[in-house]
Amino acid sequence: EVQLVESGGGLVQPGGSLRLSCVASGFAVQYDVMTWVRQTPGKGLEWVSDINVRGDTTDLADSVKGRFTISRDVAKNTVYLQMNNLKSEDTAVYYCARGYCRSGVCSEKGQGTQVTVSS
Repeated sequence: EVQLVESGGGLVQPGGSLRLSCVASGFAVQYDVMTWVRQTPGKGLEWVSDINVRGDTTDLADSVKGRFTISRDVAKNTVYLQMNNLKSEDTAVYYCARGYCRSGVCSEKGQGTQVTVSS
């Protein structure tokens, strides 16, 4: 059974940092594209970042470039999203997903972790 479990969200002030983790089970992240998406109330899923199968190519949405970094640890079967210089508009529920879902449609994703950026 495929499972994705996110953690690391919370309340942070503008300019602060958080690191989200996504522990995968039922498959190996080293053999799959992994994606982070986010969702705010009333809106659809917004693609944030993904990392390719080989782990040597990452991509980021323009809104987070220069602030967020995606990475993975194949030994821990975990994917991370390091978020720096957070802004209020980054407030959302963040999900990790297996495979590409830049269109906002993800076939498999976790339960999400809430990130709130507020002073």
